[in-house]
Amino acid sequence: MTQGLPVTPDLPSTRLPSTVGGSRRTGWVMVLTGTVGWLASFQLTVDDWRLLRDPSYQPPCNISPVVSCGSVMSSPQGSLFGFPNMLLGLGAFAAVAALGVAVLTGSRLHRRLWLSLTAGALVGVVFVHWLIGQSLYTLDKLCPYCAVVWAVTIALFWYVALHCLERGILRAPRGLLLLLRDTHWMLLGAWYGVIALLVLTRFWPYWSSLL
Repeated sequence: MTQGLPVTPDLPSTRLPSTVGGSRRTGWVMVLTGTVGWLASFQLTVDDWRLLRDPSYQPPCNISPVVSCGSVMSSPQGSLFGFPNMLLGLGAFAAVAALGVAVLTGSRLHRRLWLSLTAGALVGVVFVHWLIGQSLYTLDKLCPYCAVVWAVTIALFWYVALHCLERGILRAPRGLLLLLRDTHWMLLGAWYGVIALLVLTRFWPYWSSLL
């Protein structure tokens, strides 16, 4: 099912408006991904704080030797910039949710803000995929709350970028844009499917032991 507004015709950049509204789909994606991502980041922050106070504390997400958050949070990858990664999520996802509410209430955001949001989401996606690689092939752990953050970051980038293409904020060949609009949910599903396949194959001995 195709959603979104008609494709913006190719116009000189000087004729494009400085502020651009958002579709309800984009607004809801921002609100939902921002809220879910913030909640997951908050839970990770609480568990990390408790773990710092009591090294023997067992976070509720420590389900098995494979599905575990504690060892991931205490690893160097969990504080890549010198502080817990989840603090980035607390700030970023709160901003995304707030902007999503503004979009749903009819506010028009400046083009530069849309571009900044897309660029930030792209950085987040790159960071998320690095964390996926580290979790699967270095730490050998799967953090449930981290996986939630991975999922919402990917969805946020995908639909904000698509919105920017639909509104002419970003440029792409018309044929490519039409293809993305018609298959956006299938492509996103395939993206998730590849990650799920990597998780399944990496920990297959553990998953098979549960059968």
